[in-house]
Amino acid sequence: MRAVLIVNPTATSTTPAGRDLLAHALQSRLDLTVEHTDHRGHAIELADAARRDGVDLVIVHGGDGTVHGVVNGLLGRPGPLPQGQLPAVAVVPGGSANVFARSLGIPSDPVDATNLLIDLINGYRHQPTWRRVGLIDCGERWAVFNAGMGVDADVVAAVEAQRHKGRKVTAARYIRAAIPAVLASIRREATLTLQLPDRDPVTGVHFVFVSNSSPWTYANKRPVWTNPGCAFESNLGVFATHGLKTVPTLRIVRQMFAKRPKFESKQLVRDDDVTWLRVTDSGSGDEPGIATQIDGDYLGLRTEMTFRSVPDALNVVAPPVATPAEQR
Repeated sequence: MRAVLIVNPTATSTTPAGRDLLAHALQSRLDLTVEHTDHRGHAIELADAARRDGVDLVIVHGGDGTVHGVVNGLLGRPGPLPQGQLPAVAVVPGGSANVFARSLGIPSDPVDATNLLIDLINGYRHQPTWRRVGLIDCGERWAVFNAGMGVDADVVAAVEAQRHKGRKVTAARYIRAAIPAVLASIRREATLTLQLPDRDPVTGVHFVFVSNSSPWTYANKRPVWTNPGCAFESNLGVFATHGLKTVPTLRIVRQMFAKRPKFESKQLVRDDDVTWLRVTDSGSGDEPGIATQIDGDYLGLRTEMTFRSVPDALNVVAPPVATPAEQR
């Protein structure tokens, strides 16, 4: 099996020793080429080259941003899926959150993840099928696990500004950035309109979260929930508010961190299984548009975005979906 290992050497939790150990463990089992990213967008270029070269497997050792780049490099611009066989994608976590890997049931520890990857590759030799997952067509990019317009994108922008200053990205830094972002969102006029299939448009929306799996993200080891019924094998989850009164908002936030969330709020619009949604911004202030992020990558301001569910879009090397009995 031909494989390319794409390593982001600047990812939060990657180390030279860990990278060498991973490569050594895989080289005895795969026809392996190792590539290191060295500039923004390099993961896209490397994945595109791997696809054109006809490799069987692309292994990502990095964070969610590197995974996002690899998937977009393999699939190209959103639209009809590429014809022919695409490489499968495997992930050995190396970032700060590793949402995609953890949502697939892959351990956060790189050594444990490597051992699991080897087991799955060995299993593939006896039963040559990988797990299939859906993706989000965001118009200008593919999203692997989530996208958002509003407060979460404001948080991503604030953290990226800290990263550019050389400060390490941590869960605590995200939490510190979230507090002023939420307060600013409460004070800001709600200018978004949310359109869902076969429903009347919802106006006066403050923010919209779109998800492809559950949980939405992680705060260290703690999952943060928005759409518990959403999965890689279903359609999209949507989580939006058309009011940000303080007490109801605090209740929503508390449920997002609960072990068994039960969302009950008149100001909340939530659905775990929609095929598409459209968000438009009517605009306020000097600069049109609202902050937008995809897979934790800040896009900038957007006045309109359409998100579409694309089932069975990608082969991934991951444990099979747990049955309801196994999940209890």
